[in-house]
Amino acid sequence: MKNTEKYTRNYFTPPYSCNKWTQKEYIDKVPIWCSVDLRDGNQALIVPMDLEEKLEFFKFLVKLGFKEIEIGFPAASETEYEFCRALIEKDLIPDDVTIQVLTQSREHIIKKTFEAVDGAKNVIVHLYNSTSVAQREQVFKKPKNEIIDIAVSGAKLFLDYKKNFKGNCRFEYSPESFTGTEPEFALEICNEVLKIWKPDPENKIIINLPVTVELSMPHIYANQIEYMCENLYNRENIIVSLHPHNDRGCAVADTEMGLLAGADRVEGTLFGNGERTGNADIVTLALNMYSHGIDPELDFSNMPEIISVYERMTCMKVDPRQPYGGELVFAAFSGSHQDAIAKGMKWREEKSDPHWTVPYLPIDPQDIGRQYDGDVIRINSQSGKGGIGFLLQRKYGIDLPPKFRETVGYAIKDLSDKQHKELMPDEIYGAFTKKFVNAETKLKFKEVHFVQGEEFEARLTVIQNNKERIITGTGNGRLDAVSDALRRCLDIQFTIITYKEHALNTGSKSKAITYVEIADKNDVITWGAGVHSDIITSSVKGLISALNLSDIL
Repeated sequence: MKNTEKYTRNYFTPPYSCNKWTQKEYIDKVPIWCSVDLRDGNQALIVPMDLEEKLEFFKFLVKLGFKEIEIGFPAASETEYEFCRALIEKDLIPDDVTIQVLTQSREHIIKKTFEAVDGAKNVIVHLYNSTSVAQREQVFKKPKNEIIDIAVSGAKLFLDYKKNFKGNCRFEYSPESFTGTEPEFALEICNEVLKIWKPDPENKIIINLPVTVELSMPHIYANQIEYMCENLYNRENIIVSLHPHNDRGCAVADTEMGLLAGADRVEGTLFGNGERTGNADIVTLALNMYSHGIDPELDFSNMPEIISVYERMTCMKVDPRQPYGGELVFAAFSGSHQDAIAKGMKWREEKSDPHWTVPYLPIDPQDIGRQYDGDVIRINSQSGKGGIGFLLQRKYGIDLPPKFRETVGYAIKDLSDKQHKELMPDEIYGAFTKKFVNAETKLKFKEVHFVQGEEFEARLTVIQNNKERIITGTGNGRLDAVSDALRRCLDIQFTIITYKEHALNTGSKSKAITYVEIADKNDVITWGAGVHSDIITSSVKGLISALNLSDIL
């Protein structure tokens, strides 16, 4: 590519080595989750949500378990202001939920913000000003000391307005564009704000360190977070918060490494909706923890509902490959993958293993409201016998013998290939039954009667070439007697290789299915299946099906 000389690594590393976080294996403590869907997410939409939509989405976020929800920038527009007032005046905020509002460090905006949250029981007022080298030089054209003055003046105004606030009001400060700020300066400005707000155990302050724009690899951000955590004023009374954006596609990694580095809180959105390439995806973050056996304290157990509400509210689409939520993230089309999943599921059932270790599936899809037959095993021309057999067994109770599963698999794959499309479960079941079950192309079965003596005698009525015939045979079992009748009277040769039967369902109206494998005189194998409410009839139908599908007749 051209113009690479235009670009440089415009981030800053701490003044000393900060990599203690690399010694940690996983995140063992659930962070405080703060949804910013209604602020950062909403302002990134082509058409922002209206008041009623925002109210509905707020209720849904509460239902999911969020205890801190940033509801907007009340001074930015009348809709934002009215939304805040509606939540408070209609008493829609549960007592255990804290709303959060954002404000720049400008007096008239701070004043409007505190007016907007008047009457709220629990609120976080979030102050920010930009601190990066680029912003200082290009936008504000101010030196460091004047940038600090902007933050300090806002912090002092916060204290003034809090004096008349009757609810529980907490403060948050963000050095916006933190990742483009020298860590020493970010620390200096945060500490100046903290010295004004004087955090204590009853009045903890949130210091939010946003990845306003991703400029570095995630480990650099983690080093920056560790440096801040080690040097913030009165750290024991500080809640260090993360707010990564996804410009380099690393927002989840930034967040996870930042938590390892000592952060306590995460601001993010459902499915990462947010400005430019988006925010940190809280669904992915929470379910990543869940996959390690840690309850994220958010309820993502009904993923289809979450996606439905999200897409309706935002008019955005969840990508098919979005972790955990995407339509295809659990889907296995590859035959080898399907076979491994099917065998893993069977192994788990047989061993009663309490832990989830099924190949290719990091979590059990059913735990988040997904189904095996529609979401996991998906059938196309790349699929294998294992997946097709798994689907037929799970959804329709058809437990094919291994060798028959291979025959059916090839037939279904060939159908998908010819139609150039994925086959739905009902199409697969229909194709299986049409080709293999109760086949009567050359020879039709009408009825059979048995007489039991030293051997079984079978009296079989069949139709061949549009002519009805009664044929008889003997054997040491009913199907053996039927086979004898067919061989002698039709002058054919075959051997029954495999016979298997089982009920398709339970109860008095249960049907039985029988699988029959036969070999002709040249050892060419053919399979057939029979289904009937009577097990003997299903057996005969299975044998007749195999004969009809072979070249014996």
